[in-house]
Amino acid sequence: MASNERLGVAIVGLGGAVATTAVAGMELLRRGRVDTRGLPLADVKGLGLVEYDALTFGGWDLFDEDLAKAARNHAVLTEAQLSAVTPTLERMRPWAAASNPRFCKNIVDTTAKKARSLREQVQAIRDDLARFKKDEKLDRVVVVNLASTEKGVDLTRPQFATPESFEQSLDANDADIGPAMLYAYAAIVDGVPFANFTPSVAADVPALLALAKRTGAPIAGKDGKTGQTLLKTVLAPALRDRALHVDGWYSTNILGNRDGEALDDPASRQNKLDTKGAALDSILGYKVRDHIVQIQYYRPRGDNKEAWDNIDVTGFLGQPMQLKLNFLCKDSILAAPLVVELARTLDLAKRRGEGGVIDALGCFFKAPMSQEGQPVEHAMAEQQRRLMAWLSKGRVPRTESAPERVRG
Repeated sequence: MASNERLGVAIVGLGGAVATTAVAGMELLRRGRVDTRGLPLADVKGLGLVEYDALTFGGWDLFDEDLAKAARNHAVLTEAQLSAVTPTLERMRPWAAASNPRFCKNIVDTTAKKARSLREQVQAIRDDLARFKKDEKLDRVVVVNLASTEKGVDLTRPQFATPESFEQSLDANDADIGPAMLYAYAAIVDGVPFANFTPSVAADVPALLALAKRTGAPIAGKDGKTGQTLLKTVLAPALRDRALHVDGWYSTNILGNRDGEALDDPASRQNKLDTKGAALDSILGYKVRDHIVQIQYYRPRGDNKEAWDNIDVTGFLGQPMQLKLNFLCKDSILAAPLVVELARTLDLAKRRGEGGVIDALGCFFKAPMSQEGQPVEHAMAEQQRRLMAWLSKGRVPRTESAPERVRG
Protein backbone atom coordinates (compact mmCIF):
# COMPACT_ATOMS: atom_id res chain seq x y z
CA MET A 1 0.00 0.00 0.00
CA ALA A 2 1.40 3.39 -0.99
CA SER A 3 2.23 5.61 1.96
CA ASN A 4 0.56 8.60 0.33
CA GLU A 5 -2.86 6.95 -0.13
CA ARG A 6 -5.80 8.76 1.43
CA LEU A 7 -8.91 7.20 2.97
CA GLY A 8 -12.14 9.16 3.31
CA VAL A 9 -14.29 8.47 6.38
CA ALA A 10 -17.86 9.62 5.69
CA ILE A 11 -19.76 9.77 8.97
CA VAL A 12 -23.52 9.81 9.42
CA GLY A 13 -23.88 12.14 12.41
CA LEU A 14 -20.69 14.15 11.77
CA GLY A 15 -21.70 16.88 14.22
CA GLY A 16 -22.27 14.49 17.12
CA ALA A 17 -20.04 14.06 20.16
CA VAL A 18 -18.38 10.84 18.98
CA ALA A 19 -17.67 12.10 15.46
CA THR A 20 -16.30 15.49 16.51
CA THR A 21 -14.09 13.74 19.06
CA ALA A 22 -12.76 11.38 16.37
CA VAL A 23 -12.06 14.22 13.93
CA ALA A 24 -10.44 16.40 16.58
CA GLY A 25 -8.47 13.45 17.94
CA MET A 26 -6.93 12.60 14.59
CA GLU A 27 -6.03 16.27 14.01
CA LEU A 28 -4.41 16.49 17.46
CA LEU A 29 -2.49 13.30 16.73
CA ARG A 30 -1.38 14.66 13.36
CA ARG A 31 -0.06 17.81 15.09
CA GLY A 32 1.78 15.81 17.75
CA ARG A 33 -0.41 17.19 20.55
CA VAL A 34 -1.53 13.75 21.79
CA ASP A 35 -0.17 10.20 21.64
CA THR A 36 -1.91 6.99 20.55
CA ARG A 37 -3.23 5.88 23.95
CA GLY A 38 -6.78 4.57 23.59
CA LEU A 39 -6.36 3.55 19.93
CA PRO A 40 -6.57 -0.27 20.07
CA LEU A 41 -4.58 -0.98 16.88
CA ALA A 42 -2.00 1.79 17.09
CA ASP A 43 0.83 -0.62 17.84
CA VAL A 44 -0.11 -3.26 15.26
CA LYS A 45 2.39 -2.78 12.45
CA GLY A 46 3.09 -4.22 9.04
CA LEU A 47 -0.36 -5.59 8.20
CA GLY A 48 -1.54 -3.05 5.65
CA LEU A 49 -3.73 -0.78 7.79
CA VAL A 50 -3.66 2.81 6.57
CA GLU A 51 -1.85 5.24 8.85
CA TYR A 52 -3.93 7.58 10.99
CA ASP A 53 -2.74 10.63 9.07
CA ALA A 54 -4.21 9.11 5.89
CA LEU A 55 -7.75 9.67 7.18
CA THR A 56 -9.88 12.52 5.83
CA PHE A 57 -13.29 13.15 7.39
CA GLY A 58 -16.61 14.35 6.04
CA GLY A 59 -20.25 13.43 6.49
CA TRP A 60 -23.85 14.28 7.16
CA ASP A 61 -25.79 15.73 10.07
CA LEU A 62 -29.22 17.11 10.83
CA PHE A 63 -27.58 20.18 12.39
CA ASP A 64 -25.60 22.51 10.12
CA GLU A 65 -23.20 24.12 12.64
CA ASP A 66 -19.48 23.86 11.95
CA LEU A 67 -17.58 21.19 13.84
CA ALA A 68 -15.77 23.66 16.12
CA LYS A 69 -19.07 24.94 17.45
CA ALA A 70 -20.46 21.40 17.71
CA ALA A 71 -17.39 20.18 19.61
CA ARG A 72 -17.61 23.10 22.03
CA ASN A 73 -21.26 22.29 22.72
CA HIS A 74 -20.46 18.62 23.39
CA ALA A 75 -17.73 19.62 25.89
CA VAL A 76 -15.64 16.47 25.46
CA LEU A 77 -12.33 18.14 24.55
CA THR A 78 -10.26 20.21 26.97
CA GLU A 79 -10.08 23.92 26.23
CA ALA A 80 -6.45 23.57 25.12
CA GLN A 81 -7.31 20.71 22.76
CA LEU A 82 -10.26 22.57 21.28
CA SER A 83 -8.22 25.73 20.75
CA ALA A 84 -5.52 23.78 18.92
CA VAL A 85 -7.93 22.32 16.35
CA THR A 86 -10.54 25.09 16.09
CA PRO A 87 -9.21 26.46 12.77
CA THR A 88 -9.52 23.01 11.20
CA LEU A 89 -12.93 22.23 12.70
CA GLU A 90 -14.33 25.65 11.75
CA ARG A 91 -13.76 24.80 8.08
CA MET A 92 -15.81 21.63 8.35
CA ARG A 93 -19.59 21.66 7.99
CA PRO A 94 -21.79 18.58 7.62
CA TRP A 95 -23.69 17.81 4.45
CA ALA A 96 -27.49 17.82 4.61
CA ALA A 97 -28.68 14.52 6.06
CA ALA A 98 -31.52 12.14 5.29
CA SER A 99 -34.25 12.55 7.89
CA ASN A 100 -37.45 10.85 9.02
CA PRO A 101 -38.93 12.00 12.37
CA ARG A 102 -40.94 8.75 12.60
CA PHE A 103 -37.72 6.86 13.32
CA CYS A 104 -36.14 9.21 15.88
CA LYS A 105 -38.68 11.46 17.52
CA ASN A 106 -36.53 13.40 19.97
CA ILE A 107 -33.97 14.77 17.50
CA VAL A 108 -35.41 17.74 15.59
CA ASP A 109 -33.30 18.73 12.60
CA THR A 110 -32.28 22.18 11.44
CA THR A 111 -31.27 20.95 8.00
CA ALA A 112 -32.19 17.88 5.97
CA LYS A 113 -32.11 16.69 2.39
CA LYS A 114 -34.91 18.19 0.35
CA ALA A 115 -35.34 15.09 -1.80
CA ARG A 116 -38.94 13.97 -1.86
CA SER A 117 -38.61 10.24 -2.49
CA LEU A 118 -36.47 7.52 -0.92
CA ARG A 119 -34.76 6.97 -4.27
CA GLU A 120 -33.87 10.66 -4.47
CA GLN A 121 -32.45 10.57 -0.94
CA VAL A 122 -30.32 7.54 -1.80
CA GLN A 123 -29.03 9.20 -4.96
CA ALA A 124 -28.20 12.35 -3.00
CA ILE A 125 -26.14 10.27 -0.53
CA ARG A 126 -24.31 8.54 -3.39
CA ASP A 127 -23.64 11.93 -5.01
CA ASP A 128 -22.23 13.22 -1.70
CA LEU A 129 -19.84 10.27 -1.51
CA ALA A 130 -18.69 10.72 -5.11
CA ARG A 131 -18.13 14.45 -4.58
CA PHE A 132 -16.27 13.81 -1.32
CA LYS A 133 -13.92 11.37 -3.05
CA LYS A 134 -13.30 13.72 -5.98
CA ASP A 135 -12.93 17.00 -4.08
CA GLU A 136 -10.61 15.57 -1.43
CA LYS A 137 -8.64 13.46 -3.95
CA LEU A 138 -9.32 10.29 -1.97
CA ASP A 139 -8.31 6.80 -3.00
CA ARG A 140 -11.18 5.09 -1.17
CA VAL A 141 -14.11 5.87 1.12
CA VAL A 142 -15.67 4.14 4.13
CA VAL A 143 -19.08 5.03 5.64
CA VAL A 144 -19.71 4.85 9.41
CA ASN A 145 -23.16 5.39 10.94
CA LEU A 146 -22.98 7.39 14.19
CA ALA A 147 -26.47 8.89 13.97
CA SER A 148 -28.98 8.88 16.81
CA THR A 149 -30.71 5.58 17.56
CA GLU A 150 -33.81 4.88 15.48
CA LYS A 151 -36.80 2.80 16.47
CA GLY A 152 -36.79 -0.91 15.64
CA VAL A 153 -38.06 -2.50 12.43
CA ASP A 154 -39.39 -5.99 11.75
CA LEU A 155 -36.66 -7.61 9.66
CA THR A 156 -38.88 -10.56 8.70
CA ARG A 157 -41.14 -8.46 6.49
CA PRO A 158 -41.09 -9.54 2.82
CA GLN A 159 -39.79 -6.21 1.49
CA PHE A 160 -36.54 -6.84 3.40
CA ALA A 161 -35.98 -10.38 2.13
CA THR A 162 -34.04 -9.83 -1.11
CA PRO A 163 -32.21 -6.99 -2.85
CA GLU A 164 -34.94 -6.95 -5.51
CA SER A 165 -37.79 -6.65 -2.99
CA PHE A 166 -35.90 -3.96 -1.10
CA GLU A 167 -35.38 -1.92 -4.25
CA GLN A 168 -39.06 -2.25 -5.12
CA SER A 169 -39.87 -0.93 -1.66
CA LEU A 170 -37.53 2.00 -2.23
CA ASP A 171 -39.41 2.84 -5.42
CA ALA A 172 -42.69 2.58 -3.49
CA ASN A 173 -41.45 4.92 -0.70
CA ASP A 174 -42.03 2.19 1.88
CA ALA A 175 -42.67 3.78 5.30
CA ASP A 176 -40.67 1.03 7.05
CA ILE A 177 -37.39 2.06 5.41
CA GLY A 178 -35.57 4.38 7.80
CA PRO A 179 -32.60 6.70 7.24
CA ALA A 180 -30.02 4.18 8.51
CA MET A 181 -31.10 1.72 5.82
CA LEU A 182 -30.81 4.44 3.17
CA TYR A 183 -27.19 5.17 4.10
CA ALA A 184 -26.37 1.46 4.24
CA TYR A 185 -27.93 0.81 0.83
CA ALA A 186 -26.26 3.87 -0.75
CA ALA A 187 -22.84 2.64 0.39
CA ILE A 188 -23.34 -1.06 -0.29
CA VAL A 189 -24.79 -0.67 -3.78
CA ASP A 190 -21.51 1.00 -4.83
CA GLY A 191 -19.32 -1.50 -2.97
CA VAL A 192 -18.33 1.01 -0.28
CA PRO A 193 -17.55 -0.44 3.19
CA PHE A 194 -20.19 0.35 5.83
CA ALA A 195 -20.11 0.13 9.63
CA ASN A 196 -23.16 0.59 11.84
CA PHE A 197 -22.00 1.86 15.25
CA THR A 198 -25.62 2.34 16.38
CA PRO A 199 -28.47 -0.03 17.37
CA SER A 200 -30.52 1.15 14.37
CA VAL A 201 -31.53 -1.28 11.64
CA ALA A 202 -29.15 -0.69 8.74
CA ALA A 203 -27.03 -3.25 6.87
CA ASP A 204 -28.44 -6.10 8.98
CA VAL A 205 -31.51 -6.17 6.71
CA PRO A 206 -31.37 -9.57 4.94
CA ALA A 207 -31.67 -7.86 1.56
CA LEU A 208 -28.65 -5.67 2.25
CA LEU A 209 -26.60 -8.56 3.61
CA ALA A 210 -27.15 -10.32 0.30
CA LEU A 211 -26.42 -7.15 -1.66
CA ALA A 212 -23.13 -6.63 0.19
CA LYS A 213 -21.94 -10.06 -0.91
CA ARG A 214 -23.00 -9.26 -4.46
CA THR A 215 -21.20 -5.90 -4.64
CA GLY A 216 -18.20 -6.84 -2.49
CA ALA A 217 -18.92 -4.23 0.17
CA PRO A 218 -17.44 -5.14 3.59
CA ILE A 219 -19.90 -4.48 6.42
CA ALA A 220 -19.78 -4.62 10.23
CA GLY A 221 -22.06 -3.79 13.15
CA LYS A 222 -23.94 -3.15 15.27
CA ASP A 223 -23.95 -0.78 18.27
CA GLY A 224 -20.46 0.08 19.47
CA LYS A 225 -19.21 -1.84 22.50
CA THR A 226 -17.56 0.85 24.59
CA GLY A 227 -18.27 0.82 28.35
CA GLN A 228 -20.72 -1.22 30.35
CA THR A 229 -21.21 -3.99 27.79
CA LEU A 230 -17.45 -4.17 27.19
CA LEU A 231 -16.91 -4.93 30.87
CA LYS A 232 -19.85 -7.32 30.91
CA THR A 233 -18.32 -9.37 28.10
CA VAL A 234 -15.02 -9.49 30.02
CA LEU A 235 -16.51 -10.43 33.41
CA ALA A 236 -19.18 -12.91 32.29
CA PRO A 237 -16.70 -15.42 30.78
CA ALA A 238 -14.66 -15.31 34.01
CA LEU A 239 -17.74 -16.04 36.13
CA ARG A 240 -18.70 -18.85 33.76
CA ASP A 241 -15.23 -20.38 33.83
CA ARG A 242 -15.17 -20.31 37.65
CA ALA A 243 -18.62 -21.98 37.79
CA LEU A 244 -20.11 -19.02 39.64
CA HIS A 245 -23.80 -19.03 38.76
CA VAL A 246 -25.19 -15.60 37.86
CA ASP A 247 -28.56 -15.23 39.59
CA GLY A 248 -29.10 -11.62 38.56
CA TRP A 249 -27.34 -8.76 36.82
CA TYR A 250 -28.68 -5.24 37.25
CA SER A 251 -27.24 -2.62 34.90
CA THR A 252 -28.18 1.03 34.83
CA ASN A 253 -26.79 3.97 32.84
CA ILE A 254 -27.16 7.73 33.04
CA LEU A 255 -25.96 10.07 30.31
CA GLY A 256 -26.88 13.52 29.12
CA ASN A 257 -25.54 13.94 25.59
CA ARG A 258 -27.49 13.91 22.32
CA ASP A 259 -27.44 10.11 22.37
CA GLY A 260 -29.13 10.16 25.76
CA GLU A 261 -31.72 12.62 24.48
CA ALA A 262 -32.53 10.34 21.54
CA LEU A 263 -32.81 7.36 23.88
CA ASP A 264 -35.34 9.22 26.00
CA ASP A 265 -37.84 8.18 23.32
CA PRO A 266 -39.19 4.73 24.36
CA ALA A 267 -39.01 3.29 20.83
CA SER A 268 -35.37 4.27 20.36
CA ARG A 269 -34.49 3.23 23.91
CA GLN A 270 -35.91 -0.27 23.43
CA ASN A 271 -33.72 -0.77 20.37
CA LYS A 272 -30.67 0.12 22.49
CA LEU A 273 -31.74 -2.12 25.36
CA ASP A 274 -32.09 -5.05 22.97
CA THR A 275 -28.45 -4.79 21.88
CA LYS A 276 -27.15 -4.16 25.43
CA GLY A 277 -28.97 -7.20 26.78
CA ALA A 278 -28.07 -9.71 24.07
CA ALA A 279 -24.64 -10.87 25.16
CA LEU A 280 -25.02 -12.22 28.69
CA ASP A 281 -27.12 -15.36 28.14
CA SER A 282 -25.04 -16.27 25.08
CA ILE A 283 -21.80 -16.16 27.07
CA LEU A 284 -23.08 -17.95 30.17
CA GLY A 285 -25.01 -20.65 28.31
CA TYR A 286 -28.20 -20.15 30.32
CA LYS A 287 -30.85 -17.49 30.72
CA VAL A 288 -30.33 -15.04 33.56
CA ARG A 289 -33.87 -14.58 34.78
CA ASP A 290 -33.20 -11.28 36.52
CA HIS A 291 -31.09 -9.49 33.95
CA ILE A 292 -32.23 -5.87 34.06
CA VAL A 293 -30.81 -3.09 31.90
CA GLN A 294 -31.89 0.54 32.26
CA ILE A 295 -30.93 3.77 30.50
CA GLN A 296 -31.81 7.18 31.89
CA TYR A 297 -31.33 10.55 30.20
CA TYR A 298 -29.87 12.96 32.75
CA ARG A 299 -29.00 16.24 31.04
CA PRO A 300 -26.45 17.66 33.57
CA ARG A 301 -24.11 14.69 33.02
CA GLY A 302 -23.47 15.54 29.35
CA ASP A 303 -20.96 13.15 27.76
CA ASN A 304 -19.80 11.96 31.20
CA LYS A 305 -21.69 8.69 31.37
CA GLU A 306 -22.04 6.60 34.52
CA ALA A 307 -22.68 2.87 34.30
CA TRP A 308 -23.46 0.96 37.47
CA ASP A 309 -23.76 -2.83 37.80
CA ASN A 310 -24.84 -5.10 40.64
CA ILE A 311 -24.13 -8.79 40.03
CA ASP A 312 -25.54 -11.56 42.24
CA VAL A 313 -23.77 -14.91 42.01
CA THR A 314 -23.95 -18.25 43.82
CA GLY A 315 -20.78 -20.22 44.47
CA PHE A 316 -19.57 -23.37 46.21
CA LEU A 317 -21.86 -24.74 48.94
CA GLY A 318 -24.65 -22.55 47.63
CA GLN A 319 -23.15 -19.44 49.19
CA PRO A 320 -24.39 -16.11 47.70
CA MET A 321 -21.95 -13.35 46.75
CA GLN A 322 -22.11 -9.98 45.01
CA LEU A 323 -19.99 -7.85 42.71
CA LYS A 324 -20.55 -4.11 42.33
CA LEU A 325 -19.04 -2.14 39.48
CA ASN A 326 -19.20 1.60 38.89
CA PHE A 327 -17.74 2.94 35.62
CA LEU A 328 -17.57 6.72 35.20
CA CYS A 329 -16.36 7.53 31.73
CA LYS A 330 -16.54 9.91 28.83
CA ASP A 331 -18.70 8.12 26.29
CA SER A 332 -17.05 9.69 23.25
CA ILE A 333 -13.50 9.11 24.51
CA LEU A 334 -14.26 5.38 24.52
CA ALA A 335 -16.19 5.36 21.23
CA ALA A 336 -14.18 7.64 18.93
CA PRO A 337 -11.07 5.40 18.74
CA LEU A 338 -13.22 2.42 17.76
CA VAL A 339 -14.73 4.43 14.90
CA VAL A 340 -11.24 5.19 13.63
CA GLU A 341 -10.15 1.55 13.86
CA LEU A 342 -13.31 0.36 12.13
CA ALA A 343 -12.58 2.66 9.21
CA ARG A 344 -9.05 1.29 8.94
CA THR A 345 -10.02 -2.39 9.24
CA LEU A 346 -12.98 -2.19 6.85
CA ASP A 347 -10.74 -0.47 4.33
CA LEU A 348 -8.25 -3.34 4.74
CA ALA A 349 -11.05 -5.84 4.12
CA LYS A 350 -12.00 -4.01 0.93
CA ARG A 351 -8.42 -4.02 -0.35
CA ARG A 352 -8.22 -7.74 0.43
CA GLY A 353 -11.32 -8.36 -1.69
CA GLU A 354 -13.51 -9.41 1.24
CA GLY A 355 -17.22 -8.54 0.97
CA GLY A 356 -20.24 -9.06 3.18
CA VAL A 357 -20.06 -9.39 6.96
CA ILE A 358 -16.54 -9.14 8.40
CA ASP A 359 -17.28 -11.06 11.58
CA ALA A 360 -13.69 -10.69 12.85
CA LEU A 361 -14.65 -7.11 13.77
CA GLY A 362 -17.21 -8.31 16.33
CA CYS A 363 -15.07 -7.07 19.24
CA PHE A 364 -16.15 -3.52 18.39
CA PHE A 365 -19.89 -4.19 18.83
CA LYS A 366 -22.53 -5.04 21.43
CA ALA A 367 -24.57 -7.03 18.90
CA PRO A 368 -21.98 -8.35 16.42
CA MET A 369 -22.99 -9.48 12.97
CA SER A 370 -21.87 -12.93 11.83
CA GLN A 371 -21.59 -14.83 8.58
CA GLU A 372 -24.79 -16.62 7.58
CA GLY A 373 -25.35 -19.70 9.71
CA GLN A 374 -22.47 -18.96 12.08
CA PRO A 375 -22.99 -18.39 15.82
CA VAL A 376 -22.29 -14.94 17.24
CA GLU A 377 -19.35 -14.69 19.64
CA HIS A 378 -19.73 -12.17 22.49
CA ALA A 379 -16.84 -12.95 24.86
CA MET A 380 -14.30 -10.16 24.52
CA ALA A 381 -11.13 -12.27 24.84
CA GLU A 382 -12.21 -14.64 22.07
CA GLN A 383 -13.35 -11.73 19.90
CA GLN A 384 -9.95 -10.11 20.29
CA ARG A 385 -8.19 -13.35 19.39
CA ARG A 386 -10.28 -13.58 16.20
CA LEU A 387 -9.50 -9.98 15.28
CA MET A 388 -5.76 -10.56 15.66
CA ALA A 389 -5.93 -13.78 13.65
CA TRP A 390 -7.83 -12.00 10.87
CA LEU A 391 -5.34 -9.14 10.80
CA SER A 392 -2.53 -11.69 10.42
CA LYS A 393 -4.05 -13.35 7.35
CA GLY A 394 -1.78 -13.46 4.36
CA ARG A 395 1.53 -12.84 6.14
CA VAL A 396 4.28 -15.31 7.03
CA PRO A 397 3.65 -16.32 10.69
CA ARG A 398 6.15 -15.22 13.31
CA THR A 399 6.93 -17.33 16.36
CA GLU A 400 3.87 -15.85 18.07
CA SER A 401 0.38 -16.38 16.66
CA ALA A 402 -0.78 -12.78 17.03
CA PRO A 403 0.41 -9.83 14.92
CA GLU A 404 3.52 -8.02 16.06
CA ARG A 405 2.58 -5.24 18.43
CA VAL A 406 5.20 -2.51 18.51
CA ARG A 407 5.32 -0.35 21.59
CA GLY A 408 6.55 3.18 21.05
